[in-house]
Amino acid sequence: MAISTENTPGLRWTVFAVVLCLCRVSEAFYIPGWSIRSYKDNEQIPLLVNKVYSDNTQLQYAYYDLPFVCPPTGQHHGAGLLSGQSIPLNLGEVLRGDRITVSDMELAMKHDDGCAFLCNQQITRKDVRRAREMIHDGYVVEWIVDNLPGATSFVTVDKTRKYYAAGFKLGYTDNSSGRPRYFLNNHHTIVIRYRRAPGKAGDNGGKVVVGFEVYTKSIGPNNARDDKGCPSELHDIDQNFELYIAPNKTAELSIQYPHSSYYPEDDESLDDDTTLAIPYTYSVYFREDKSIEWSRRWDLYFVNQEEGSKIHWLAIVNSLIICGLLTGIVLMILARTIRTDIKSYREAAAASAEENKSRAGRKRRSGGGSGSQTPREKTMGLLEQVGEPDVNSGDISSDDEALEDVSGWKMLHADVFRTPRNGHLLAPLVGSGMQLLFMAMGLVLLSAIGILNPSFRGGFISFGVGLFIFAGLFSGYFSSRVFKTFGGQDWRRNTVVTAVLFPGLLFGIVFVLNLFVWAQASSTAIPFGTLIAIVFLFLCVQVPLVYVGSWFGFVRAGPWEHPTKTSSIPRQLPPKQAWYTKGLRTALLAGLIPFAVIFIELLFVFQSVWQDKSGYYYVFGFLTVVSTILIVTIAEVTVVTIYMQLCSENYHWWWQSFFVGGGSAAWVFLYCVWYYFAKLHITGVLSSLLFFSYSFMACCVYGLLTGTVGFLTAYAFVRRIYG
Repeated sequence: MAISTENTPGLRWTVFAVVLCLCRVSEAFYIPGWSIRSYKDNEQIPLLVNKVYSDNTQLQYAYYDLPFVCPPTGQHHGAGLLSGQSIPLNLGEVLRGDRITVSDMELAMKHDDGCAFLCNQQITRKDVRRAREMIHDGYVVEWIVDNLPGATSFVTVDKTRKYYAAGFKLGYTDNSSGRPRYFLNNHHTIVIRYRRAPGKAGDNGGKVVVGFEVYTKSIGPNNARDDKGCPSELHDIDQNFELYIAPNKTAELSIQYPHSSYYPEDDESLDDDTTLAIPYTYSVYFREDKSIEWSRRWDLYFVNQEEGSKIHWLAIVNSLIICGLLTGIVLMILARTIRTDIKSYREAAAASAEENKSRAGRKRRSGGGSGSQTPREKTMGLLEQVGEPDVNSGDISSDDEALEDVSGWKMLHADVFRTPRNGHLLAPLVGSGMQLLFMAMGLVLLSAIGILNPSFRGGFISFGVGLFIFAGLFSGYFSSRVFKTFGGQDWRRNTVVTAVLFPGLLFGIVFVLNLFVWAQASSTAIPFGTLIAIVFLFLCVQVPLVYVGSWFGFVRAGPWEHPTKTSSIPRQLPPKQAWYTKGLRTALLAGLIPFAVIFIELLFVFQSVWQDKSGYYYVFGFLTVVSTILIVTIAEVTVVTIYMQLCSENYHWWWQSFFVGGGSAAWVFLYCVWYYFAKLHITGVLSSLLFFSYSFMACCVYGLLTGTVGFLTAYAFVRRIYG
């Protein structure tokens, strides 16, 4: 399509603005090897506290919202930061529950501190119960230094390499006495690993942080302490700090329970003015480590994942075998069956046309014709040429004779492109599917090349929201073209449905869930201001983009032209159809094949998202390969399924292709249910509700995406064989 020269300057300025924005964005995120922050000797390094989270629940809490930790004092700690000051967060960080705040702990480059007293926190019985519940649920604390999460250090099974697990335990449980006893970690040993900064910064004495380790201890009140409040001997602890406040009537209960130091929960749970003092201390050590390059400092968080690389390769081989078999089947259909059918059909058409021509010549010679006849114009599709009788010849019997041996999909040339029922709903779903497909492809690609990585905290979600909103152009374009192809007229109404249907469903579910999470005072809850910002992005950015795409698709591009004409009277379906070609049965059976392609890789994704939140999923190279194979598999499965349906003379393939493409979403959801009961140990009704709600939304996204792939593939296939 030619571009008007009058619009060229505006287009150039638009492209320049987009490139400029991309350049500005590239400065905002962190890529390993870039954005190096160096520190000179004795320079203050801020330690940030974030949140606590658990693999056994979906509720996260801001660290400073916990009643049993030291609250910020508001003092100045260098670098222009105040204790308790909140760090600005991007949209992804807010949505994932991050609440990053400056702490009171002081770190200065290469300055060791054997022990520093933080505070003596007084807590009530209610706070004790809260701390015990969180320790029982296995909550983990996340601190941050130089964008590195505080980690617990481990050694691989063969004891050859060290690796990190992000976070450290809030406390631990002791069940040796028959009843659980809960101990709080109230001393933290911080080890900062550093090395000489690269380049000029290193020549000027700069150091860079390459590791952040936290080792915890539980130190009871009976241990001797110095004047500052620090334990006199950190390496020889006589008693751990137990979260326990004795009931008020200790004397009477000790007589009633002479052989036990514990008392009934009913008495212990009574609230009164009794408090428990928790002394918090910390130690800081700096250790030079020349074995870790700054650009490779995140590798320690991924070492444990490398052991599963063989399983990833097994998943790829499994996917390739399934995809290869399907490719062979599709090629066989295209190369043998369809070409043979079309060849025989062409021969029958040629014989029919030759016979019609000879009969017409005899009639003209005998005077039966009245005037010259205009030959029929050549049409787009082969089946349209032979499927419609020559009305000018006045003789239809020859066509009937030519078609008397025709059966299967060739009989549907006048019905195969008949507008489906509820096509006004299918068009917006296809548009939303294209929007999600563009978003998913962008995220996987950006992650595979390293732009989106764990060091860019919240980047995956932020870019996902941005790509989804920008892809509103594609959503409106494809939705309006499909809508007009189905004969729709009110494209503005279709635009509103496309822009609101799927995003509105997701927002409604998230908003209702947010009400329950708000009641728990969890940082998982999306703040009200963020919700307003999301609504603003939706109304002021996405909806106009969907409108622009719809206008271009409906007014400028127009509908897709079908290669055959549709008759006015619909063809009656054969009364007997195979059981596996009916409705959702076909979709579920066909969905098993794409599910078999991805189920191994799903295990790693689920483990990172649900089971081991202290780890990071960072094998996006494998995910890219598996995703590509998945798309090809879905396309081939849809082609085979729709061809079988057309061979059974069933032309209702529009919705069926969409359901077949997205059929594996049902198996993914069943896989989520199995994973919940077999692998997870989630406690609490709300956490279970969040798990199944998030799983349902993820499966809806996956189903729309894959359903759209199936629909467009089937449409291209049907146009090809009838064209």
